[in-house]
Amino acid sequence: MDDDTLCSIGELARRTGSTVKTIRFYSDRGLIEPAERSPAGYRRYDTEAVARVELVRTLRDLGLDLDTIRKVVAREVSLADVTASHAEALDVQIRALRLRRAVLTAVSGRNSTPADLELAHRLAKLSGTERRRLVDDFLAAVFDGLHGHPAFVGVMRSMTPELPHDPSPEQIVAWVRLAELFRDPDFCSSMHGMAHGMAADQAPDDAFGLTRTLAEAVRTRVTPALAAGVDPASTEAGAVVDGLAAHCARVLGEGSGTSAPRSRLLSRLESMNVPRRDRYQELLAVVNGWPPPERLAPVLDWALAALRAH
Repeated sequence: MDDDTLCSIGELARRTGSTVKTIRFYSDRGLIEPAERSPAGYRRYDTEAVARVELVRTLRDLGLDLDTIRKVVAREVSLADVTASHAEALDVQIRALRLRRAVLTAVSGRNSTPADLELAHRLAKLSGTERRRLVDDFLAAVFDGLHGHPAFVGVMRSMTPELPHDPSPEQIVAWVRLAELFRDPDFCSSMHGMAHGMAADQAPDDAFGLTRTLAEAVRTRVTPALAAGVDPASTEAGAVVDGLAAHCARVLGEGSGTSAPRSRLLSRLESMNVPRRDRYQELLAVVNGWPPPERLAPVLDWALAALRAH
């Protein structure tokens, strides 16, 4: 081999931006073999050594261990196979880091106790089967006794969170907070009452019951009044109440001149006005990747105040 094509360890270090100590270490580990040694025993490297140093440094920066790098350089394993397997390993690490970040986010800024942190961590780590069991137990309690109701399947589906296989940190946080609601007996009881109220008001010509159509009617009629700052006790608010009562009468098939629709409307809106219901819908939308829902609580509060005033 032409001596002019070889370089010393110091020259190789200068060409690659490495230190002599690093090059010597790589050589001692069999990652960069010298082309030959001088009569005095000094290592001499050929031009391919520059490319090898760059490869070794890149693989080290990407987190590969020295033994794996040696096998790649020696062509005992292919670069494609090694990088693919390490990419998969990184995916696992990334998911674990996302989980840790989500748990920390879920408990931060909430005056959380160590027990809260432990619970959030446990809820975030549940398997798909365990998550499904938790959701099923919650929905079974909410819809207890209503499995034969014609709206049961559709409403259950609309309330079911489905955490994706590779969730974002925001989805994990939302799941943890949903799971906390599932475990809250007060929330479960209030949702149970709302579900049974909906079933009791099932209208014969409306397969989804009064609640769903009434919620949309309240949102449509009350939102403009709320935005305009109309006082619930005002005459103008009374006209909104009259419209809602007439709508309720039509759905129930009752005469609008009776007091029944107004009384039924008040009772129905009270059962619909469940604390944290909007929060449940917001968290559900994040977990399932749905558009953010419109909040119902403000229009329900206004409608209830107007009904009681009129």
